[in-house]
Amino acid sequence: MPGVLVAAWALLAAAFLAALLLLRRAPVRRPGHGDGFSGVVSGLFQDLIRYGKTKRGCGQRPAWLRLFQVPKRWFTHFYVVSVLWNGFLLIWLFRAEFLGGSLPSCIQYVHRVLGRDSQSEDTDSEHFSALLVLLLLWLHSCRRLAECLWTSVFSNGVIHIVQYCFGLAYYITIGSTVLCQVPTNVRNGKELSVQICWYHIVGVTMYIWASLHQHKCLVILANLRKSKSGKVVSLSHSVPFGDWFERVSCPHYFAELLIYVSMAIVLGFHNVTWWCVVMYVLFNQALAAVLCHEFYQKNFSSYPKHRKAFIPFVF
Repeated sequence: MPGVLVAAWALLAAAFLAALLLLRRAPVRRPGHGDGFSGVVSGLFQDLIRYGKTKRGCGQRPAWLRLFQVPKRWFTHFYVVSVLWNGFLLIWLFRAEFLGGSLPSCIQYVHRVLGRDSQSEDTDSEHFSALLVLLLLWLHSCRRLAECLWTSVFSNGVIHIVQYCFGLAYYITIGSTVLCQVPTNVRNGKELSVQICWYHIVGVTMYIWASLHQHKCLVILANLRKSKSGKVVSLSHSVPFGDWFERVSCPHYFAELLIYVSMAIVLGFHNVTWWCVVMYVLFNQALAAVLCHEFYQKNFSSYPKHRKAFIPFVF
């Protein structure tokens, strides 16, 4: 039932697109205030899509609603979960592909329900593509975890508990989605013949390029709060400059999109499920970028007017 995954990711992408469109029309209201029920709904909507510095746009939230917020620095937990879970999947898939092992029964069940039909035609390059994407996803999570622990300087910003739970579920689901891109019989004990194709090289090259720029942009953001000696001296927000920040307000979000596009290339361009994942990442990151862009424009009168929010020269 591969269509289940396609539908799920497509619906998720559509939900974030709808949120992005509503954001452009809905007035900002404080949760718990406003004109009756519609005011409460609008305020809650704003509270659910914002996090960190962008929550300031909602004003002071009611005490009962603040009970559902957790520190933004808990983003680190997302990558801990991803490193552990996707590392687990990577090891088991490697064993199944190269050593003739079998996946754990619980994973086999999910694989049978959501994965490709075991009768589907498949090639060694497709198996290797899925294994390579899972490896890239795991490496991406390792890097982001390291950046959260040793590079980024988190302020006292918060995220909604719903956003936190969604993030944890996302990093479990994304690795499982990759696993489901190979037929349910995996290899049936046959040894995998590694076939490196041109799109593997293109995809990995793009992945490395985007990852390097994302890291550089995160270092720039962190350095805004550090002295030259590396000591944290402030938790306030400043206008970043350098690298892709010269073109967009959130180049690290743009780099995230490129990383997922690179994985679609590694899968051979034709994987519909993963392109739905890319569409989700596009609208999810676009929503966050628009909110950050509005924050910069509102709080810094001299903010560069030529900068776009998310995609250079486009959006």
